[in-house]
Amino acid sequence: MKLLLIEDEPELGKSIQNYLDASGFVCEWVTTISLAIEKIELYEYDAILLDLMLPDGNGFQILKELKSRNKKDGIIIISAKNTLESRIEGFKIGADDYLTKPFHLSELLVRIQALIRRKNFNGNNIVIFNEIKIDILSKIVKVHDKQIDLTKKEIDLLLYLIGNKNRLLSKNAIGEHLSGDMADMLDNLDFVYAHIKNLKKKLKIAKSEEYIKTVYGLGYKWQDD
Repeated sequence: MKLLLIEDEPELGKSIQNYLDASGFVCEWVTTISLAIEKIELYEYDAILLDLMLPDGNGFQILKELKSRNKKDGIIIISAKNTLESRIEGFKIGADDYLTKPFHLSELLVRIQALIRRKNFNGNNIVIFNEIKIDILSKIVKVHDKQIDLTKKEIDLLLYLIGNKNRLLSKNAIGEHLSGDMADMLDNLDFVYAHIKNLKKKLKIAKSEEYIKTVYGLGYKWQDD
């Protein structure tokens, strides 16, 4: 799962990024509105963590920018501003949640997980697709009620594919989801093919139907024929 953190306090920003990376997310971090808008123009995120008081303006500008672009990224405001007016304005413009500083990183993690469940999986902790069952919190995947051994990246890929069922996903989109903007710095996206190949092999061994379809020259699709 890919996150964007917009936070200008260096110590807090680094702490949040390290914690979320260790929790299995790809967390990109910027410190200004201008850098955030550059990211939003180029990429899609499962969740954006937005501070309101930034060096080059008010974080509400980013909310308005997302709304004007009809972007569907989930938004959690993280701010020291704890007024009712700020909360109401944030929700009116399009925020999904509001967390007041200071906060425990474990609470932020729970809020992010809840937001992603609401956005992608109708609020469920358990994702079921025919014979496949995924526990999002414990990272356990079962096929025909038997647990299979997947890496964190493979579980993330599986959830991303199921969450975008019947949508054609380019190698670039998958690469960005798995590795963030680091994908732009790689010479090729062979790692995407490797993850797809390994996931397909493990599902096949577990006697799952073949849902991952390759659309040659374009990308991949999770499809239930």
